[in-house]
Amino acid sequence: MSRRLKLIIAYDGAPFAGWQSQSHRNTVQDHLERAFERVTGTLVRVHGAGRTDAGVHALAQCAHVDVSKFFPAGRWIKALNALLPCALRVLRCRYVSQDFHARVSAQAKIYRYRIWNAPILPPFEYRRAWHIAHAIDSKILQSAAKHFVGTHDFAAFAANRGKPESSTIRTINSVRVHQKGSCVTIEFDGDGFLYKMVRLIVGALVKCAVGKMRSEEITSRLDSGQIGSARLAAPAEGLYLVRVRY
Repeated sequence: MSRRLKLIIAYDGAPFAGWQSQSHRNTVQDHLERAFERVTGTLVRVHGAGRTDAGVHALAQCAHVDVSKFFPAGRWIKALNALLPCALRVLRCRYVSQDFHARVSAQAKIYRYRIWNAPILPPFEYRRAWHIAHAIDSKILQSAAKHFVGTHDFAAFAANRGKPESSTIRTINSVRVHQKGSCVTIEFDGDGFLYKMVRLIVGALVKCAVGKMRSEEITSRLDSGQIGSARLAAPAEGLYLVRVRY
């Protein structure tokens, strides 16, 4: 008899090769599964709400795992964090129904992208934001971002993960652009995101903001699904999974 644990996890993506397990065993999923194996003595599969890429951070990734040991939630947190790398932490956990699935049950995800727009990148922002030294126009960012709100075919703003998506239609509920000092943040709230979708959207927004692309091209790509001119994917280190909503 097993019970299902729901985990809320935070990680600095820089040391890891993304979420999904790989042969070299240096992914977030790999480290979590090794920690569970050491605690329980059995192999388990940790299911995440989404597969973040190498270098992408998470403030509150969600995952679930079926366990045969029934420790109190607080004991799980202490035991796992004692075994995990310092850049990866379990923040919260609780037992949930077997009907809960971290990926399938998710209703929406919130991603945040950070840009440091100044001539010099402070050391503590290294691998935490996309450094753009020349000025960008935040008003153009805001106006161009509005084109992405709503239900669209995002085929032109997705990369090939190796197998075709069953559907490239997604709904973005909101895109918020905010600037405080040198830090520009772009926050996306949507029902789901394709492979590299946020990074390709941010790349297009920045191209608009520096005058290398017209915002009308965004509408054209969304309508046609065609890639158009060369695409720019924003670097992974500026991207954060903020929250998964259920």
